[in-house]
Amino acid sequence: MFFLVSQQQDSDHLLHESMADPNHQSLSPPCANGHRSTVSLRADQGGTFCFICFSNLVSDSRTRTVHVSYALHQLSISLSEPIFLRTVLSSHIHFLVSPLVHALSSIDDAPIAIQIMDMISLLCSAEESSIGEDFVERISDQLSSGALGWSRRQLHMLHCFGVLMNCENIDVNSHIRDKEALVCQLVEGLQLPSEEIRGEILFVLYKFSALQFTEQNVDGIEVLSSLCPKLLCLSLEALAKTQRDDVRLNCVALLTILAQQGLLANSHTNNFSSMSLDEVDDDPMQTAETLVARPCLNVLFAEAIKGPLLSTDSEVQIRTLDLIFHYVSQESKPSKQIQVMVEENVADYIFEILRLSECKDQVINSCLRVLDLFSLAEQSFRKRLVIGFPSVIQVLHYVGEVPCHPFQIQTLKLISSCISDFPGIASSTQVQEIALVLKRMLERYYSQEMGLFPDAFAIICSVFVSLMKTPSFAETADVLTSLQESLRHAILASLSPPEKDSTQILHAVYLLNEVYAYCTAPTSINKTSCIELRHCVIDVCASHLLPWFLADVNEVNEEATLGIMETFHSILLQNSDIQAKEFAEMLVSADWFSFSFGCLGNFCTANMKQRIYLMLSSLVDVLLEQKTGSHIRDALHCLPSDPQDLLFLLGQDSSNNQELASCQSAALLIFHTSWMYNDRLADDKLVLASLEQYIILNRTSLICAFSDSPVMLNLVNLYGLCRSLQNERYQVSYSLEAERILFHLLNEYEWDLGSSNIHLESLKWLFQQESISKSLTYQIQKISRTNLIGNEVHNVYGDGRQRSLTYWFAKLISEGDNYAATLLVNLLTQLAEKEEQENDVISILNLITTIVSIFPTASNHFSMIGIGNVVHRLVSGINNSSLRTSFKTLLLLVFNILASVQPGVLMIDESWDAVSIKLLNFLSLRDTAIKQNHEDVMVIGILSLVLYHSSDGALVEASRSILLNSYLVSAIKTVVDVACSKGPALTQYQDETDIGEALAFTLSLYFFSLRSLQIVLAGAVDWQTFFGTSTSLETLPVVCIHCHNLCRLMLFGAPQIKLIASYCLLELLTGLSEQIDIKKEQLRCSSSYLKSMKAVLGGLVFCDDIRVATNSALCLSMILGWEDMEGRTEMLKTSSWYRFIAEEMSVSLAMPCSASSAYVNHHKPAVYLTVAMLRLKNKPVWLGTVFDESCISSMIQNLNGINISREIVILFRELMQAELLNSQQVTKLNRAFQVSNSDKVSRYRF
Repeated sequence: MFFLVSQQQDSDHLLHESMADPNHQSLSPPCANGHRSTVSLRADQGGTFCFICFSNLVSDSRTRTVHVSYALHQLSISLSEPIFLRTVLSSHIHFLVSPLVHALSSIDDAPIAIQIMDMISLLCSAEESSIGEDFVERISDQLSSGALGWSRRQLHMLHCFGVLMNCENIDVNSHIRDKEALVCQLVEGLQLPSEEIRGEILFVLYKFSALQFTEQNVDGIEVLSSLCPKLLCLSLEALAKTQRDDVRLNCVALLTILAQQGLLANSHTNNFSSMSLDEVDDDPMQTAETLVARPCLNVLFAEAIKGPLLSTDSEVQIRTLDLIFHYVSQESKPSKQIQVMVEENVADYIFEILRLSECKDQVINSCLRVLDLFSLAEQSFRKRLVIGFPSVIQVLHYVGEVPCHPFQIQTLKLISSCISDFPGIASSTQVQEIALVLKRMLERYYSQEMGLFPDAFAIICSVFVSLMKTPSFAETADVLTSLQESLRHAILASLSPPEKDSTQILHAVYLLNEVYAYCTAPTSINKTSCIELRHCVIDVCASHLLPWFLADVNEVNEEATLGIMETFHSILLQNSDIQAKEFAEMLVSADWFSFSFGCLGNFCTANMKQRIYLMLSSLVDVLLEQKTGSHIRDALHCLPSDPQDLLFLLGQDSSNNQELASCQSAALLIFHTSWMYNDRLADDKLVLASLEQYIILNRTSLICAFSDSPVMLNLVNLYGLCRSLQNERYQVSYSLEAERILFHLLNEYEWDLGSSNIHLESLKWLFQQESISKSLTYQIQKISRTNLIGNEVHNVYGDGRQRSLTYWFAKLISEGDNYAATLLVNLLTQLAEKEEQENDVISILNLITTIVSIFPTASNHFSMIGIGNVVHRLVSGINNSSLRTSFKTLLLLVFNILASVQPGVLMIDESWDAVSIKLLNFLSLRDTAIKQNHEDVMVIGILSLVLYHSSDGALVEASRSILLNSYLVSAIKTVVDVACSKGPALTQYQDETDIGEALAFTLSLYFFSLRSLQIVLAGAVDWQTFFGTSTSLETLPVVCIHCHNLCRLMLFGAPQIKLIASYCLLELLTGLSEQIDIKKEQLRCSSSYLKSMKAVLGGLVFCDDIRVATNSALCLSMILGWEDMEGRTEMLKTSSWYRFIAEEMSVSLAMPCSASSAYVNHHKPAVYLTVAMLRLKNKPVWLGTVFDESCISSMIQNLNGINISREIVILFRELMQAELLNSQQVTKLNRAFQVSNSDKVSRYRF
């Protein structure tokens, strides 16, 4: 604060010679006026300073001002010398007090007065000085007497007095003789028109008041209190009129002191009345009427501070704002004062200061402190806040960047108040601006970059809630993005505060609730941005809030617990949302039922009980996908808080008590749902005992409600689950009476297993009960019908997963420790015997097919209990029965069973041979070749599987019949001939017709027949006949496709045909190779025939399909081996194609890019062919050129753990056998194999 520099002094007599020290000996001659040397001092600069002469000079009013000024100047120079000053202070200082005060009070010349005041200040501020009190006493006396009047001399005295009062080493208070007279004179002086004098007076009054209150001077405080009303009135008038900032500062400083001490508040009670009576007496110009017309203090105060608030000096603005704060805050009930100032537009001035503040911290702090008080006047301040809203947003940017800013809360409160009171005031730009700032604050708070006060965190959450209610909130996508991030940061910050604060989680959850309510409102639920926001809420709950809540529930108070559960409940109420279903499953996987009753134990209140049971009812609705949760809601008011009490209610007779019956239904539902997800609320022994008691006591009501009540099915599930748990522990303690009643109900009354929700263990226990076979057979038929129409409900639970009833029924059959498979096959047998109800037959066949598809091992169980006999019966009567339309379904079932059944099972079941022969006969009865229809293709596929099993010794007789079937020989020949006749147009022909599927299945049948020949017709087939011409085909006893036709299909066929034909040719040549090796035969084939085959196979070595290329290379390798045995390899010596293959492979393996295993695999076909050529007796000479020393060295250098394969090892072994590796290369090769981590080559060493 700016303080005026003025002090006080007193002067009432002049210096005389008698004041000199008589004991002091003269060290120098007297001065020119004859004064003794004892009152003189010699200066360091030369000459002597006589204090009596100086006193006479400055005290004589007739002395010319130039002489006075010179004397003061010379004294000032002398006092600047330390020795001189020290001597003056110790011996001669009292010679100067009276003359200086007298001169100051009698001289009008301002420069001389300034010189005198500087001199006094210098003397009083010196360390050894003790003369300041004398100056204070003399000057205060002068001011108190009023003798000088209000003139320029009085102004100098005031200023000097102010300077003295500002000196800390002067005891001012004790040396003012008449405080009341002094203050009265000063207050009267405030009425003078001179702003200079008012400024000096205000400063003196300010310093005087500060001294009284600091030193707790009772007399001074009483003086100020008595004169305060008049002083306050005159000060405010002076403040309102002045345009000088220094006067404003002094006046504001005085008023602030008075406000801090409560004198302004006391003035309100007096309300100028006492002051007015005195003034009427003292001033005849004032009347009672004029005083009544004077504005009240609050209005006068409001008008007075507007000028300082508009000042360009920020110091004046800050001090004025502080004055407003103290003025209002000292009131016990400040609402009236605030109301007046707001109505007088003071808030507008403050908002303008904020706008122009340039984010200066001190200015912002002072403004916000006052505005926070103004906000108490809610109604009137709201309108002013709307005007200043942009300025507050500007301040929010600054406050949001400062960690723990002292006025963080006040700024946020202003933002919140404006948005909540006037939702439409914020534009979309402002909403986006506010959201970004708040998001950044929460983000930095969560990352611990900045601090937030607890109340600030709460207000931020509240501001976001208010923002969501503004019309312009969702106009920009960035706002919703900011809301998502803010929500996440708020939750995370509240879950891990440096110091536990339970209120933060409460506010964060409040925000979470409001956000979810916003994005699920009817007007926004289908908007893309709101869907993303809803997903964000659920993700925050699932990923962060739920795990924390489960782990720290004992540290959360009841209010926060209720808030969190309310959020979770809101999510569950949106049960059509997939994420809501996932969230519900997450809850039950975390044992939510047990957790909920644990919360009831911690907070056993009506609100908690209601919230928990309502949430459990919604959880049941979502999980069971039925509105079964209504049972819990209906019994809400009478349900207990302890699961043990639920069991007690369950074991009671409710025949004549509807309320108890409602509680039992709810209890069954709760235990049923919790146990479905392995959340055991009570021991299974206790639950079983209660269930048995419930069944026995309520048997009559169960009969009435069994067929149409899902609660009864819940009873069956719970009972079966408890019994299965006892069986696992080898405990057989149960009630036979209860079991008999339940089985009777299951057998005699209709129920639907597919419409209920059941646990896997309970389902398994049911199918282990032979006593209810009749009922279970009926349920299987229902399952098959549901599976047929595709409307099956996912309602079986086990292993923590919810699967379809068909899935778990299939699992039961695959496990085999129940009657499920037997009941299913018996049902199919019954339907087959009746030869009616084809739809039921088809549904059963489809169900078995589905079961085998899900669990292939189930085919073994079906086969062992005689499903082959049923299939044979159905196949046998397919042409003369009403079951003709089920043939396709039957074929699909047979195909799936044969594709998955173990050969050992087929060996002990002769019915499958009969089935195979029946299907072969079905195909043979066709009057044309194989048709391109579904039935023919499926039969061919089944016959292929029969041949496949024959290689393991199963279905041998059926396979022999297939191989020697004349129809198949003719049909396959026809299909292949038609395809081969198309030549290069075969691919186009396949695209335009359906021959592709028939050809693929025909080739597959041929492939498996080649594999079966060596088992079924071992030694009876001459493999060399497959090289014969087409005219010799009729003499062949088995199904046959010649090699040249296979080559045509490989060359011209579609990719799928190429692949199957290549496998057929490889299988054929492998069989022929084995025959040649065993019988030591020579190849009965012309060179031209082999040449054409080699041309096709050589070209396919570079086929895009690596499998076709590999098969072609292996076939070509066998042909080269046969030719080598007969010495027919001369063409290799001149063949550029084989050399090209070898060179391409060697160059590729020698390049550094061959480091990847995929690249090496691409060259495997060429490796196989190169190895075959290296193994020839008559090797081509050019192999040595291709695999020269540099090439092999590069290949070895590129070897690593990735690209070393079995084929590469064999290649280098053959190169070594061909003596194309030197010793150094062998050493490097061994080292490369040792370094490699590949297990495939660990055994190789050269």
